[in-house]
Amino acid sequence: MEVLAIIMVFSLFALILVGIPVPFALAVSGLVFGLIGFGSDLFNLLPLRIFGIVSNYTLLAIPLFVFMGVLLEKSQLAERMLDVIGHVSGKKSGGMAIAIILIGVLMGASTGIVAATVVTVGLITLPTLLRRGYDKRIASGTICAAGTLGQIIPPSLVLIILSDISGTSVGSLFAAALIPGLMLAGMYLVYIVIMSKLKPNSMPPIPQDERDAMPMGQLIKDLVKVVLPPFALIFAVLGSIIGGVAAPTEAAAMGALGALIVVGLSGRLSYTVMRDTVYDTFKITGMTFFVLIMAQIFSLSFRGLGGDELIDSLFEFLPGGVWGPLIFMMILLFLLGFFLDWIEISYIVLPLMLPFFHHAGVDIVWLSILIAMNLQTSFLTPPFGWSLFYLRGVAPKEILTQDIYLGVMPYIGIQVLALTLIIIFPSIATWLPGVVGW
Repeated sequence: MEVLAIIMVFSLFALILVGIPVPFALAVSGLVFGLIGFGSDLFNLLPLRIFGIVSNYTLLAIPLFVFMGVLLEKSQLAERMLDVIGHVSGKKSGGMAIAIILIGVLMGASTGIVAATVVTVGLITLPTLLRRGYDKRIASGTICAAGTLGQIIPPSLVLIILSDISGTSVGSLFAAALIPGLMLAGMYLVYIVIMSKLKPNSMPPIPQDERDAMPMGQLIKDLVKVVLPPFALIFAVLGSIIGGVAAPTEAAAMGALGALIVVGLSGRLSYTVMRDTVYDTFKITGMTFFVLIMAQIFSLSFRGLGGDELIDSLFEFLPGGVWGPLIFMMILLFLLGFFLDWIEISYIVLPLMLPFFHHAGVDIVWLSILIAMNLQTSFLTPPFGWSLFYLRGVAPKEILTQDIYLGVMPYIGIQVLALTLIIIFPSIATWLPGVVGW
């Protein structure tokens, strides 16, 4: 049975590598080896597991948060925010790069969708940055890094999925991820400031004539009209969850309604915007749930074949008590991020390894934040980092793939440093959930 479990894992990766979509690879490998090991009796449990997924009240937050984020993106409010914040911070060297990181924080907290942030910011800012004399690698790397902040800053699809996999509450993960996410954004800003001092010509300020074209009074008015409403919406949604006023699903419904109100008041709500928003919401949600349901087949077969005991035995051979398996898992997740998407890693690797840490008494909230931070690097690591692909698709011809790959390297290093800090100082992730009582 254990040999079958090992072969099943290798067959799964083989199917993925030859181009089979992940949901079908999960289902095929799980069904084939489950039937070989047990026959059809094992899958009598499958309908109950699938019903548990589709009737999970917490997971209802996924389409609602996706709707909120896609609506803000489709209405092009992000473009206006970027323009306003860019003028506020554009007087100094590196000002536009700082604005991009700040927009990444706002869009990450409002959309949580990496593709939307990278594509939107890339289309709007990259030609302008090149025209203003920005270094191609710095511009590309900053846009990709800012886009991935939505994976760690709540509300995030990664955190909702990790909540389901790890068995922890969404609210506790949102509270635990807030400080690490802001810390990571702050580290990005420190890097940009340092680079602007070392290489000011690589990040020149906005020309004076462009700044003069927007008077201070107009700038303040735009800050209130364009930046304040989405910020207030984010604060209301996250504050209600972390403060215990509303459950994540209820807060997600408030966020979806609030997004409709914000976009409606801005005059950007139209039939086309709503049609595209609903279509993309169905597409993203359907993809997520399809992978989740197909993963139940693989998980059921793996556990039935004794895979849990196999993983426990593997971890027992590693030195260092709990720290050995922890470091091993972190390194494995980082390496898999070079080749697999975060959702694939989440449903293939984590269900195999998390039971060991549950039994070992590890703080699962802290561990989940480590995993989320690690999974975030998968969007930046070449050759298959999705943020790199998203930017490559919208970048001008003068931006080479090599420029994008080299541009993200410093930010990957910053993410690894942030991950190390959270490992050494767990209170970075555990302090806020303890304060608010999660």
